[in-house]
Amino acid sequence: MSLTLLDYLLLLWGLYLIVRLIQRQSTQRFPLTPGPRGYPLIGNLLDIPHSYEWLTWAKLGEVWGDLFSLSVFGNTIVVVNSYTRAVKMLNEKNHIYSERPYVPMASVTCEFGETMGLLPNDRRLKAYRKMFHDGLGTNAGIKTFFPQEEDLAKSFIGKLMEGSEDLNDLCFHHSGAIILRIAYGYDVKASNDPMISISTLAMEHFSEATAQGGFLVNTIPFLLKVPEWFPGTGWKAVGKIWAKDFRAMEDVPFAFAKDRIAQSQGKDSFVGRWLSKSLSAREEKDLKHAAGAMFGAGSETTAITIYTFILMMSIHQDIQKDIQKEIDSAIGSDRLPTCEDKRDLPYLEAVLKEVKRFHTSVPCSLPHCTLEDDVHDGMFIPKGSIIIPNAWKMAHDPAVYKDPMTFDPTRFLEGRKEQDPSEYIFGFGRRICPGRLLADASIFITTAMIISAFEISPIPGEPPVYENLPGLISRVRPFKCRITARKDISKLRALVEG
Repeated sequence: MSLTLLDYLLLLWGLYLIVRLIQRQSTQRFPLTPGPRGYPLIGNLLDIPHSYEWLTWAKLGEVWGDLFSLSVFGNTIVVVNSYTRAVKMLNEKNHIYSERPYVPMASVTCEFGETMGLLPNDRRLKAYRKMFHDGLGTNAGIKTFFPQEEDLAKSFIGKLMEGSEDLNDLCFHHSGAIILRIAYGYDVKASNDPMISISTLAMEHFSEATAQGGFLVNTIPFLLKVPEWFPGTGWKAVGKIWAKDFRAMEDVPFAFAKDRIAQSQGKDSFVGRWLSKSLSAREEKDLKHAAGAMFGAGSETTAITIYTFILMMSIHQDIQKDIQKEIDSAIGSDRLPTCEDKRDLPYLEAVLKEVKRFHTSVPCSLPHCTLEDDVHDGMFIPKGSIIIPNAWKMAHDPAVYKDPMTFDPTRFLEGRKEQDPSEYIFGFGRRICPGRLLADASIFITTAMIISAFEISPIPGEPPVYENLPGLISRVRPFKCRITARKDISKLRALVEG
């Protein structure tokens, strides 16, 4: 019987795994982290969840502890269910745990490899992070964008007054408009703006390309060597299409910003401020990729948080009324809130913390990877291990939060002060989200204006229900609610247009 090309490739891959296993056993002096027993060669492949993986990891943690591992085709996956463990590993040992796993479908086939979320710990990552820090990484830097944030929040209120668009779409449109204005100086107008469509499509591809169990090549990178004409390689053709969409997400808005600068306009945007300087060709390329990461991932998580806030207000009418009392007391009814009002609205801040905790929009964070062997608490973690911080479990840990499955913002007020979810929802170590200050500012001003201007209530006979959806970035299931003006409509319109 003759062997096919695929047979030879699989045989070579099997031999590679055997050699790798022998080498690891010869150098390993400490026990591996505990975990479920696997099968020969494939290891725990059948234990890997394809959806709602954070729930599976939390359930396995009940058996194996807050730090456990699995092995798939010789690759070690370490799940961290505890915030304390995550800090000691990913923050305090960031020189070991700051790498990203190799995801061939995304990095190579789809050409997403230059985006910040997938970059290795190299010069480019440092350059991107420096650009973010200098422009958006300080409170002083973010403050320069407050007028734009407030203008866009008013525009969002105006669209809610019209009530003609789907609420979920409106939230995504609004968050995309924030990023496009601040990153590129681009003003979104139509609900079907092509710039928004570009971002949405590219991020859908990114989520699919990086999903656990989505593509076998992510588990067996050797499959990249299989020629495109070979049966079962349709994912290569899909990757080429997705690569074009991803390049468009970076190239189109960046070209717009460059054109604006050439016309001596748009210097108040993140990209515009950098392009106004004398950049080398390499620095300009770094800027394009850094801004693309901001445009892609930043808009989606912000939209999800705003949408979840509205859902929670429709469910918890008493909490909504308490926020409105605070706003009315602090700023009155003659104006809409501003970004500077944040310090006077501690209850709203507590509610937003609870929204971010209760619905963890990136439930398993973005995985890390070890740059070298490590021994942590007497357990051996091999070089190249994939580290998954289970942010959802950290946010719902009964050892940290009282009644963690209950939506209760008072947990963050004086007298209780439970852990701020911002300490883990934005990631860890050198991989912490560099746009977190901008995200917080966008969420605050948008929700403050919403709750100041409107009453949010359930539709009779259709009580809203919270349900999170699977995915690298987890959305909530769409719902319906009633949004009515708290103020005289002509007065509210004047405040929005003023």
